[in-house]
Amino acid sequence: MRATTPREDLLRGIWRENPVLVQLLGLCPALAVTNTVANSLAMGIATFFVLLGSSVLVSSLKRWIPKEVRISAYILIIATFVTIADLVLNAVVPDIHKALGAFIALIVVNCMILGRQEAFASRRPVGRAILDAVGTGFGFLIALTLMGSFREVLGNGTFLGVRVLGEAFEPWIIMILPPGGFFTLGVILLAFGWWKERKVEQVRPRRWPHGVTTGVGGA
Repeated sequence: MRATTPREDLLRGIWRENPVLVQLLGLCPALAVTNTVANSLAMGIATFFVLLGSSVLVSSLKRWIPKEVRISAYILIIATFVTIADLVLNAVVPDIHKALGAFIALIVVNCMILGRQEAFASRRPVGRAILDAVGTGFGFLIALTLMGSFREVLGNGTFLGVRVLGEAFEPWIIMILPPGGFFTLGVILLAFGWWKERKVEQVRPRRWPHGVTTGVGGA
């Protein structure tokens, strides 16, 4: 593996390798439960907890986990933290727990979480595994909250249940239905891609007469 700094481990999953907006991982919950901000936050926080807990445990136990059964061991570890998250959500916010339904249990098979255990936590010290889990989990939470905000505001005219667009606003019902998830993700990915392309254009060298090239602002 390429040597990375602790700062890179923390920031990688938030922006440059965001699990939803760049790697397109964890799309099942991203499309299914982001019809409200509350659901998005609950799913994001639960996934953050599972990713952080499993990364710490996998990194701590990597020397004692046989390579032949490592995937099964990772899944058992992840399932343990998913069960804890499921019980806590049911006890603290039963209405949101009911709305999320089976998608809480499906965190076990979220390829983002299993991928971080196989690619990073099982090969790095506990401290670095924590930084990676925090960055990736926070990036996932940001992506879900962003989608949930757009969908709830346009689909219900509210934000966290508080009306923000006034009584005259006609809700876009499609935004809180499954097609609204695909539409919202597509728009966000389009804006994200446009921004990245714009940054590339700004640093692309200009070609001057006689074959002389220079960067933006050069002479």
